[in-house]
This record gives sequence, C-alpha cells and structure tokens, in this order.
Amino acid sequence: MVTIKSQREINMMKKSGELLASIHKEIAKMMRPGLTTWDIEVFVDDYLKKHGATPEQKGYRGYEYATCASINDEICHGFPRKQPLKNGDLVTIDMVVNLNGGLADSAWSYVVGEADESVLKLMDVTKTALYKGIEQVKPGNRIGDIGHAIQTYVEGEGYSVVRDFIGHGIGPSIHEKPEVPHFGLPGKGLRIKEGMVFTIEPMVNVGRYHSKMDANGWTARTADGSLSCQYEHTLAVTKDGVIILTDQDSTGDDN
Repeated sequence: MVTIKSQREINMMKKSGELLASIHKEIAKMMRPGLTTWDIEVFVDDYLKKHGATPEQKGYRGYEYATCASINDEICHGFPRKQPLKNGDLVTIDMVVNLNGGLADSAWSYVVGEADESVLKLMDVTKTALYKGIEQVKPGNRIGDIGHAIQTYVEGEGYSVVRDFIGHGIGPSIHEKPEVPHFGLPGKGLRIKEGMVFTIEPMVNVGRYHSKMDANGWTARTADGSLSCQYEHTLAVTKDGVIILTDQDSTGDDN
C-alpha cells in the first residue's frame, strides 16, 4: 500500500532533507587521502545529535551504523571502516535522517584526491541519470517512466544499471511502497500521484549490472569487480510537479 503524505508531513521531511543535504556538503569538504569512512561515521553521528536528529538506519534490521560507506566496487551498504582512503578512491555515503519524525534519505558519491577521468565520467553519468529520472516525476506519469529514462541514458553511455537494489517509498518508515526500479518500460507500473514521497537512487556500474553479497550479509559489490557509483534524492510529488527534499542547491553551492 502506498501512503499519501500530507503537506505537513512533506514539510517535516523537507526539514530533515535540508539537514541531510548540509551533511553531504560537509563531507565533501572532508574528503581527502588518509581520511577513513569511520571518521565520516563519527562526524555524521555527532552532527545529527547536535542538530536534534537521529540516524534512522542505525538499528534497522540490525544495521549498526549511522551511514553506509561504499568504496570502489561496492554498490551499496558498505560498512564504515578504519582503513584510510587512497587517492582516486570512489566513495558513496548513504544515510537516512530522522528529524522530529520526518525522514529523508540521500546518497552522494565523492572522489578522494585527484580523480581519474574515467571515474569522473562515471560520476557524471550517474548523477545525470538521477536527474533524468527526476524529470519523469509528475502526477499522471508512471513508475516505469522513471526507470526507462534512467536505463536508456545509462546504457547509451556504455554503463549498466544495477537491478537488485531500487528506490522506494519513505516516511514514516525507511522502506515503503512504491518500489522504484531504475530500469523498465515507459507507460508501465504504478501511476504517480500527488502526495507520494519516494527515492530515486540509481546505482551505475562500469561493467555488468550483476551484484554479489559479502559475507556480512549487507554489503553488495559488483560481480565483475568493476567500479560502481550512486546518487540518491528523496522526492515529494505535488500537483505542480516534484520537490527534491534533499536538494543540496537549496543549502548553498552544489558538490
């Protein structure tokens, strides 16, 4: 069942999204060789406490951390760790913020130090794919329109879209209906309605789209060892179109 959010609920989630966006902007300033994703984990946990918020994913189905920190061939749900990041590493930080009951979810990718051109292109294609999906979010369109726009663009650029992990509804729970695949056919799937709130979060691989799971039961990585990248926003559907609740532009310069 898809829950339709009231304007009050959307406003609450927008405040949470603004806080989350500000965290990502701070992480961008931190990113450098020698930093660890455990340093980022500690920073995020402290930042949320100082702002009266909590990390919603900590404790979710036994997950122990405020952030997911995925590096290079890790697609998603990487654990924060104390291993120093190296020049050229591709890092995705994902988190869910709860501010006074309003939830927001956003992942952002960063390169450590100097970036190889191939990494920058992957990042650019993945971020562009996210926004091509967002362009399809309007009342009357269908979920399949989102996935089709993303898949067509990504595959046209020579990359693949992960199938095993998809976007989702959010609020008041982390994962709700609707499911939002980043692949599919136009005109298919659930019709998008005013008041829906969900994430779009394409995970794009340099190689094939297949994934494999680490022994920890959480971390997914590319089956062929190729690089993977992800960007994610939480979105609210209004009668006039879409609001990006985790928009970083509204909190200052984009990263």
